[in-house]
Amino acid sequence: MDGTIFDIFIIGGGVNGCGLARDAAGRGYGVGLAEMNDLAEGTSSKSTKLVHGGLRYLESRQFRLVREALVEREALLRIAPHLVRPLRFVLPVQKGMRPAWLLRLGLFLYDHIGGRKTLPATVTLDLAGDAAGRPLQKRFTRAFAYSDCWVDDSRLVILNARDAANRGATIYARKQVVSAFPSEGIWRVGLRDRATGAETEILSRLLVNAGGPWADKILSGALAQKAPPRLRLVRGSHIVVRKIFDHDGAYLFQNPDGRIVFAIAYEDDFTLIGTTDVDFAGDPGDAEIAPDETDYLLRATNGCFARQIGPSDIVWSYSGVRPLVDDGAGSAQKATRETVIEDARVNGAPLINVFGGKITSYRLLAEKILFRAGKLIPAKGAPWTASAPLPGGNFLGGDFAGFAADLRTKKPFLEEALLLRLARAYGMECLRFLGAAQGLKDLGEDFGGGLFSAEVDHLMAREWAETPDDILWRRTKLGLRAGEIDVARLADYLAAQK
Repeated sequence: MDGTIFDIFIIGGGVNGCGLARDAAGRGYGVGLAEMNDLAEGTSSKSTKLVHGGLRYLESRQFRLVREALVEREALLRIAPHLVRPLRFVLPVQKGMRPAWLLRLGLFLYDHIGGRKTLPATVTLDLAGDAAGRPLQKRFTRAFAYSDCWVDDSRLVILNARDAANRGATIYARKQVVSAFPSEGIWRVGLRDRATGAETEILSRLLVNAGGPWADKILSGALAQKAPPRLRLVRGSHIVVRKIFDHDGAYLFQNPDGRIVFAIAYEDDFTLIGTTDVDFAGDPGDAEIAPDETDYLLRATNGCFARQIGPSDIVWSYSGVRPLVDDGAGSAQKATRETVIEDARVNGAPLINVFGGKITSYRLLAEKILFRAGKLIPAKGAPWTASAPLPGGNFLGGDFAGFAADLRTKKPFLEEALLLRLARAYGMECLRFLGAAQGLKDLGEDFGGGLFSAEVDHLMAREWAETPDDILWRRTKLGLRAGEIDVARLADYLAAQK
């Protein structure tokens, strides 16, 4: 222990924890954050990669939840124009499902209750003549096209952590909170290094449990608090296949069970299909797609697209565990998506627990938590994150196309696919490691697939990357092209840099 006392210490390095760290550090709080694994290794890297309001929540009259998320959609477009981009969804009208008039009414509300400013409004499509109808089965004749956004979820987390650190926060990646007890109104928090087993202790005036699907376990385990479980854990699984349509949009299909399935253009050459809603018990880190979930997603896809796919077409699958507040709903898909923030004092030391959360609303959630925090410890600063760009997003006017064009001029040796990947992932931050390079040879060792040591060095120095998985699956999605990359050589290189 070095004697430093944090104002706020956060348990959990997902989107909620890192977003809170960024906001709090920017207001002048002394902030620490501990994540037992890699940042974003849990639920926050295993989403459907969408910034959206939740169109289907309108059915259950969760209008406030939808409106908040739609407002946040606009905010994220402003502050992360490299990571967040508009995505056009095609919603076919399906016989025997929700009628066209109901879909159109819902989409009218969706267009108008959230302050939509830049995204195009809903239109009706004649699928017989529209290009969006070509990949679909001929039974679909009419559809609605509406707007939401795509996001690189794990990079959103990483860049919030990076900005938090830039503003003074201390990020303890791969450090597990093994104990936390109050002493004279201050939390004494024990951390254990997951690699070495070494333990240390830090002090904090306020403790925030933002452990996502682990929040209940943190509360009853490290914090030793006797409290009934608050969460309903729900597994959402996805599959990725070689692309089954050529445009860069997405489809939303209704299923007979009332659920919906997305098919989204993904990483240029692939289609992302998901998601499921299955109650889950066990360690969220062990979640894997089950055979019946794979079958479900394949059936849903094959029931709508002309091209049929099977298990052999799947190049990747992943599962994330959603931490939903247990409201007693009869099925996982009907469980509330509301987030609950609870504060308490434990022997005089203030504690905030966060149950639930959505990627789209993480920034607003941080503001709500800090409003509570200001009543427990001296308040600092004012809300600021709605307009301040995340690292790399500060190009002129948020004009990504203009930024990419400028990068082409500065670095003409970059192939188009590589240039766009770097521009999307890092924004202006890519200039840190592209530097004065005048050719690919200036970027250092070539691991294949467009990955060079200059980028790897940047990820290790500034983004807490240590392993090939950190780089290939969370900082990038180059794991989808691992056949092009010498993963063993990458592992050796990383080991040599430690």
